[in-house]
Amino acid sequence: MMICCLNPECHQPLNPDSNKFCQACSTPLVPLLINRFRVLRVLSNEGGFGKTYLAEDTHKLNETCVIKQLAPKQQGTWALKKAMELFAQEAKRLQDLGEHPQIPTLFAYFEENNFLYLVQQFIAGDNLLNELAQSGKYNESQIQELLLDLLPPLKFVHERHVIHRDIKPENIMRRKSDGKLVLIDFGASKQLTVTVHTQIGTQIGSHGYSPLEQIKSGEAYPASDLFALGATCFHLLTGVHPFELWAENGYAWVNNWRQHLSISVSGELGKVIDKLLKKDIHERYQSADEVIHDLSPKAPQQVSLPLTISAQVNATPPQLQIKIPIVPIILNKIGNFKNQFLLKPSVLRLQFRNQILPSIVIFWLKFRRRFVLTTIVLLLGLTGI
Repeated sequence: MMICCLNPECHQPLNPDSNKFCQACSTPLVPLLINRFRVLRVLSNEGGFGKTYLAEDTHKLNETCVIKQLAPKQQGTWALKKAMELFAQEAKRLQDLGEHPQIPTLFAYFEENNFLYLVQQFIAGDNLLNELAQSGKYNESQIQELLLDLLPPLKFVHERHVIHRDIKPENIMRRKSDGKLVLIDFGASKQLTVTVHTQIGTQIGSHGYSPLEQIKSGEAYPASDLFALGATCFHLLTGVHPFELWAENGYAWVNNWRQHLSISVSGELGKVIDKLLKKDIHERYQSADEVIHDLSPKAPQQVSLPLTISAQVNATPPQLQIKIPIVPIILNKIGNFKNQFLLKPSVLRLQFRNQILPSIVIFWLKFRRRFVLTTIVLLLGLTGI
């Protein structure tokens, strides 16, 4: 087993676990941080901010975790005390963010040997930069899926007044267990280190992905993260690193990013990326919800027909209306017939058979469905004869 040197300046940190001092830099080796975490190897170098390590939690059956080391440049009691105060504030914010399933959980934070440490959940999977190298450029469908997968956790972050500050393919992991995208390496931890620096012009972010306001003055807003998300989409669509274009012509590339496409994209997605990449922050999307709205499929618009046409289209075809005063006529004939029947039974029976009965039959055949009740009344009238 190997033991890792925790000196952020060490270029060969791995040592045999029997060593007491680093064989490369002579720094005393620490077998367990706070008698709990065993550091295994370096995951990434933050270039002066510290390093990120893969480690094991000996209190949790050697569960794998990630330890982020923060190295304040100012030394001394006051500087370290101030750093610890800010560190605790930022750690609590990161702890709140870990409630979202697409953001790593914060397990612990502490200070040891004048370094500050954050311990976070390890996400098994691969980052999107490696995915791009292995599987090639993304198509439009993959970009839309990426946006719709990442925008909800980004909305969650922004609603808690936190800015990621460093969105790029390396900081987006595809979780092996379910394929969901996870945002890692929040710049809030780097902001802590910058805050206790006296150096002027220290920014957080990555050139090419970070917008003008973030690079120029260090200011970052939700719209700043959205610019970085747009630059990430561009990188995955084209395979061209935004830093290369930024180094040549600054932010001019955001106006002609389409010329780097090897496949066409729809007008809808093109407009979304256009707005994500606006150089002027005020012309850019201001919230994740706005992007989600523009990406969501639109329901077909309802066309309102004029009232007269609508009525004609939707109305049931009218039934044939035949207005014949047949019922009063028959009732009148029956009344007359009844009165005469009492006087001349034999003659009037013949009249009933030849005149009244045919009218009743015709009435029944034509109106039997609508006038059943009337027929019953007629029969009751005849019964009285």
